[in-house]
Amino acid sequence: MDFLSQLLRGIAFVPALVSAIEGLFGGKLGSDKKDAAMSFLQNALAMTDAVANREITDPVKFKSGLSLVIDGTVQCLNASTWLRQPTVSGIPPTA
Repeated sequence: MDFLSQLLRGIAFVPALVSAIEGLFGGKLGSDKKDAAMSFLQNALAMTDAVANREITDPVKFKSGLSLVIDGTVQCLNASTWLRQPTVSGIPPTA
């Protein structure tokens, strides 16, 4: 598969992945949830194959970029209504 299409497919998958990880590991530390997301995403992208095929020439920078994508996705999701839980009165809590 072409590297760019594989990367874009992986990035498109991040919001659903972050949401699923939050559901599974909601009580864990943010760093633990991020590690789980990074591990799953790296496996899904078959990063080792891309490195072996020399499509990724700097795996450390690539992993750092994936980390930033996950951080940005979490930041966007945390700023949206998906995080807010209504209180008993029906009014969402303020930040």
